[in-house]
Amino acid sequence: MVKRKYLTAVLTGFMAISLALAGCSSQSGSSEESQKPKTVTKQKEQTLAKKDGNSLTIAIKDNLVSMDPQDTNDTLSGSIQATMYEGLVGFDKDMKMVPVLAESYEASDDAKVFTFKLKQGIKFHDGTPFNAEAVKVNIDRVANPDNKLKRYSMFALVDKTEAVDEYTFRVTLKEPFGAMLNNFAHPAARIISPKALEEYGKEVSKHPVGTGPFKFAEWDPSDHLTVEKNPDYWEKDLPKVDSIKFKPVPENGARVAMLQTGEADFIYPVPTEQVEAINGKDGIVVENKPSIVARYMTMNSTKKPFNDVKVRQAINYAINKEAFLKVVYRGFGSEMDSIIPAGLQFYSKQKTYQYDLEKAKKLLKEAGYEKGFTTTIWGANNSDAMKAMEFIQQQLGQVGIKVEVVPMEAGTLTDKIWSVQDAKDAGVELYYGGWSSSTGDADWGIRPLLAGDSIPPKSYNVGYYQNEKADQLINAALQTADPEKRQAAYTEVQKMIWEDAPWAPLIVEDTIAGKKNYLEGVYLLPDGSLSAKEAEIKR
Repeated sequence: MVKRKYLTAVLTGFMAISLALAGCSSQSGSSEESQKPKTVTKQKEQTLAKKDGNSLTIAIKDNLVSMDPQDTNDTLSGSIQATMYEGLVGFDKDMKMVPVLAESYEASDDAKVFTFKLKQGIKFHDGTPFNAEAVKVNIDRVANPDNKLKRYSMFALVDKTEAVDEYTFRVTLKEPFGAMLNNFAHPAARIISPKALEEYGKEVSKHPVGTGPFKFAEWDPSDHLTVEKNPDYWEKDLPKVDSIKFKPVPENGARVAMLQTGEADFIYPVPTEQVEAINGKDGIVVENKPSIVARYMTMNSTKKPFNDVKVRQAINYAINKEAFLKVVYRGFGSEMDSIIPAGLQFYSKQKTYQYDLEKAKKLLKEAGYEKGFTTTIWGANNSDAMKAMEFIQQQLGQVGIKVEVVPMEAGTLTDKIWSVQDAKDAGVELYYGGWSSSTGDADWGIRPLLAGDSIPPKSYNVGYYQNEKADQLINAALQTADPEKRQAAYTEVQKMIWEDAPWAPLIVEDTIAGKKNYLEGVYLLPDGSLSAKEAEIKR
């Protein structure tokens, strides 16, 4: 058996190196100065702002979709779930794997059998005990394709689960998968009370019951979700605040105003154009850090004209990625130079598509679209997404592609994109979005977005991209625990998909959050998720 200490070192060693490079990847066509990661100007120590009470308000940019971790596909909802739910393992603030509800864990040498020793004496919010049977119920649920849960693909390899004894859980895979522990550290593996699953069924998405530091209080989908302190939390001296209200505020200016007036104690993201204006004033501290959050535009490769690789490549040449980074994100990030961010394990840098309008026009002419065409781009209705789509609209207009921007709220996007049951019914043409591989591994940065069997509703291949050779490479990387073999497969598949261009990869954004200076213990991880477990108000 491979012991926890050694296995964690193997899985996270690549992360430690690559995360250090996440904000420093080269930007083709950029000046030396523009290649340097932009950082928020540090301010002098301020007097602590005033704060009444011991409760927090956190303003977020999108509406929340679900509180079921096994049926959620957005990082934001997962962040709020993290206050109530916990998994067997997780990530610390540097995305190094750490035990949470597990006391220890180990893997067989062939990476097919994973055994977890569980912590004892922990209870769910409804008073039922946390044990191996509870874990089994959860993993069986998410690994069952009949349940049609959005995170099924992460556990599709599960062959057998066992509650060996009350506090020992074992899972056996159908085939080797060296990144399986990373999947258990993903938010999708957080454990729901079996009693709540039985009582609420699918409605558990509105009635979250976990083991976390906070308990569910109320959810008004049009206004806020509130969690309150769990007085019986198993970790000593936590939590330190009485409650947290999460309030969706899609409009950037309104979100910033809430922080300035004290209506909110923490906001994310901070709009890049307002970072310097608010940092150091009104008791506000703004922090930015490199991330593994990719921003890109997909093209529905089953629809004309996007079924032609020349059109897809033309679009890549027609978008100035350096200008996108400066205009939309004010330089807080780095240009993408592969289909996954540099901060992911097994990343491989590619030769970028230089901004070249003449080359774009030439490719469009060769494809039979010399005069361009008309299309639509779908995306979220928050300020940042709107700005990004309008930038893309302007850029593609230069080569005769007329783009209609169609912003949608989160629930509508879920219905129109990820819930489509048949590819022929998909209305999406272009889609602007983002992805955070919250396992830290190339597998979860590629397979759910670009594998042929990841087409909605199974997973998130919004471009409906299919390439048999690419699928073979993706599967080959899954079937070995050998890092060198996995690297070889991922290197080849990144090159192949980059040239096939089912996307226009854009940038890897920085995480940018603003807080009042009396607040500690709330921060963003490199995957863009929020941790509020250790939230504390300093007096």
